[in-house]
Amino acid sequence: MKAGRILFLILFVGGAIGILVNGAPIYSRFLYSSISLALLAWIWTDLVSRNLTLERSSRELRANVGDVFEESFKLANIGRLPAPWIEILNNSTLPAASGSRLFTLVMGRQIRGYTARTWLTRRGSFKLGPTRVITGDPFGLFTQVRTFQPKDLLIVFPMIHEIRSFPAPQGLLTGGQVIRQKSSDITPHAAGVREYVHGDAMKRIHWNTSARRNKLMVKEFEQDPQAEIWIYLDLQKKAHSQKPYRQEEMLIQEMIFTKRPKISLPPSTLEYSVSIGASLAHYFIRQRRAVGYASAGQTLHVLPAERSERQEAKILETLAFVEADGDLSIAGLVSTQAALLPQGSSVILITPTIRPDLLQAVDDLLFRSVSPIVVLLNAITFNGPTGTDELMASLRERRIPVITVDCGADLPQTLSGLSFNFNSKDMRAWQTPELLPSI
Repeated sequence: MKAGRILFLILFVGGAIGILVNGAPIYSRFLYSSISLALLAWIWTDLVSRNLTLERSSRELRANVGDVFEESFKLANIGRLPAPWIEILNNSTLPAASGSRLFTLVMGRQIRGYTARTWLTRRGSFKLGPTRVITGDPFGLFTQVRTFQPKDLLIVFPMIHEIRSFPAPQGLLTGGQVIRQKSSDITPHAAGVREYVHGDAMKRIHWNTSARRNKLMVKEFEQDPQAEIWIYLDLQKKAHSQKPYRQEEMLIQEMIFTKRPKISLPPSTLEYSVSIGASLAHYFIRQRRAVGYASAGQTLHVLPAERSERQEAKILETLAFVEADGDLSIAGLVSTQAALLPQGSSVILITPTIRPDLLQAVDDLLFRSVSPIVVLLNAITFNGPTGTDELMASLRERRIPVITVDCGADLPQTLSGLSFNFNSKDMRAWQTPELLPSI
């Protein structure tokens, strides 16, 4: 490109000066040639640029941190003129997004395609674009840019850790009382039968009753409070802390001949809390447990307990966007939501707080016959204040299961109970109603 512009300047300036000095015909030819060259280059660039199209597509627009996101690019020159070179610049908001390429000599009516792979390192939503397509003439005099606006939005869910086991209390109620509300899922509590309606699952048909009544009858079930697991996430702004860090972004092309490095969570109580919440939701949904979610940032999010994979997707999508920007403490969240929980439910409190009002939240849950488990992030290891050890000791005095999480901890190991700060004797006592501490 630089050589072409130098040639143009030599022809144009030399021709113009030669005409002014002695008016020889050769200088006129230099001048007219340079003008013709510039005009031809401009027309060529404009025609090629108008006939370029670009398509971006991907199979999935939902992924998790740690996944490799694949996206297909298809560049087409639908005109007759060849493009000497075409540069594609991917200006997506996705960190370390790949997809920028340089093509040379794209002939007329030709299509070039390729696949771009990006290693996902941050949760949230990211626009897949805009995409800039730059082309020019063979002489390098002119360039034109076409911008293709983004059409798709990629949602990146939090990192999920595979948990092998987790303390899941079966509830404090004896006898398995039920809620007198119909459930679309099959539970241990049958409520009766009704006539078959189109869309009912075949496995719910009660064949003996159907044979007696000579028509299809299906079983109805009532909700089981002991099957519900609720995840309460603390999003109070002043409760969270983090260490200074810089997000490392590595292109996947740089890892072709090396082992992919392990993704580490940012040293932030918020990111650890979000990843823990996502991992627990994934674990309990796999266990066919009904899982609910509640948090209070700038917006109150409450997802009623369900057992489906669709519920997991809703929880993960909510967690992809949460921020520690709320004013309501974990105790305030419990006080506003605990009354809506069925007796015998289990609530997992995920919080980095050091305030003693967490004890009030736990007492409130116990008073309502709801089983609490506390996942307590050790704030001092995240460059936060001290006080976690005293709070943990008070919780253990109440025989509340507590899992403490330090910055840099192995979350699968910690959440799987290997670092469970509660012995088996206390667990048996905690699950026995007559041994509950007085409130």
